[in-house]
Amino acid sequence: MRLGVNVPNFGPGTDPGVLHSWAQTVEGLGFDSLMVSDHVVVTPDVAQQYPAPFYEPFTTLAWLAGITHRVQLGTTVIIVPYRHPLLTARMAANLNQLSGGRLVLGVGVGWARQEYEALGVAFNRRGALTDEHLHAIRTAWDNDADYRSGQIPIWVGGNSDAGLRRAVRLGDAYHPLRCTLPWLREARDRLTAAADELQRPVPAFAPRIVLRITSSPVTGADRLAGEGTIDQVANDLEQLRLLGAETVVLDPFNGDPDETLTPQVAWQALAAIAAWRNPSKALQ
Repeated sequence: MRLGVNVPNFGPGTDPGVLHSWAQTVEGLGFDSLMVSDHVVVTPDVAQQYPAPFYEPFTTLAWLAGITHRVQLGTTVIIVPYRHPLLTARMAANLNQLSGGRLVLGVGVGWARQEYEALGVAFNRRGALTDEHLHAIRTAWDNDADYRSGQIPIWVGGNSDAGLRRAVRLGDAYHPLRCTLPWLREARDRLTAAADELQRPVPAFAPRIVLRITSSPVTGADRLAGEGTIDQVANDLEQLRLLGAETVVLDPFNGDPDETLTPQVAWQALAAIAAWRNPSKALQ
C-alpha cells in the first residue's frame, strides 16, 4: 500500500521556503506522493479555515516537480467547476509531461458558496458541472494531440453518495476525506455495490485520513482514522490495507491555521509513520 501526504499550501506559516522543506521532508522520508489542496478566491467562508496565502495547486505542483525526483504529485482536491475544463485538461497534461508522468488529479465539487459566487459559477449546479467537465477533460485527453496526457489517474473525492457514484462513473479511484474507520468500511462496501449496479469496474480505493499522533489512546465512536497513538494509527493503516486501499493519503493538518507556523510538529508525526513503515531504515 502506498502512503501519501497532504501538504498545507496555505496559511500564515506557508511560503516558498516552507513548501520546499515540505517537499524535501515528504520525499526524504520515503513517502510515495505529495498532494495539495485547491481554492482560487479566499472569500470569507474559505478564509475561516484556509487563510491566505493560498498557493494555487497547479502552479505549486509545477514548481515542486522541479525540486523533487521520485514522489508522485497530486491534488486533493481541485474544485472542478472553478476552471474551464479545457484549461484544466491542458494544465494537467502539461504538468504530467513536465514531471515525468507523476501527476494524480484528485477532483471534487467543493463547498464554498461565496467562492463560487466570486467566480461567477452556479453553486447549485456544481455536481452537474463537475460531471460535464470531467467528461470534457477525458475527451480532450483521449482525442486531441494538444492535450495528450499519458495516463493521469482521476481520484474522485467527496463523502456523499453522489461523490461515491461519480467515482464509479468517471473516476479511477474513490477518494473519501477524513472519516472514521467504520465509515470507510461501509463506504468500501457501498462502492462495490454501486459499481455492480452501474455495471462498471470497481474503482481503486484511496482515502485521505487525518494524521494526529497522541501520547494516550483516543477512544469513542467518533475517532477518525489516523487519530490516536502510533499503534492505533498503524492499526488503522493495516485495516485500510486489508480493505483493499491502494493508496492512503495522510493529512497532518488538524484545522488550526497557526499549525502552519510550526510544520516541524507534522514532520515529526510523519517521521514516526516512516519509522513504523520501515523500521530497519529508522535504525540506520
